[in-house]
Amino acid sequence: MRRSLLFLPTVLSLLLAMACVGIPKGVQPVTGFDAVRYQGTWYEIARLDHSFERGLTRVSATYSPRPDGGLKVVNRGWSPQKQAWKEATGKAFFVRTPGEGYLKVSFFGPFYGAYVILDLDRDGYQYALVAGPDRSYLWLLSRTPKMDPAKQRELIDKAKSLGFDTGKLVFVEQEG
Repeated sequence: MRRSLLFLPTVLSLLLAMACVGIPKGVQPVTGFDAVRYQGTWYEIARLDHSFERGLTRVSATYSPRPDGGLKVVNRGWSPQKQAWKEATGKAFFVRTPGEGYLKVSFFGPFYGAYVILDLDRDGYQYALVAGPDRSYLWLLSRTPKMDPAKQRELIDKAKSLGFDTGKLVFVEQEG
């Protein structure tokens, strides 16, 4: 009995961790993904609000290779309130195959969250639409601090058609 009581927290932790790296129902990650082309800096154009980014401007994410085959992730944003940069370094690994835009990302030890690329500029890797494990996480990313308004509208419309509440998007100030 004691052994099974010790096992229960492990199973619950595993189930919780798996739930955080799931894909929102009805959503498919891009295929034909090239992690080398994805590396470099991406600017956050818009996002659904979460406490870990609340109030930040000039937000970017930079991806680079790790020796273990994963990606190093450095998220950075400016806090106008604190007049300081906030930065977090994490790691990302492919969940299924390297050719699929479906990764798990961790900034806090053994806890991972899903990083699901829903749309991607296949020619130049200039924009990406990214979700988390459910529809409360969404990011619109660009290689430049400003995005073509028509492309931005197209990606937002796609997110809306997939069930994301695009009316709650926070558009990120990139100047300053």
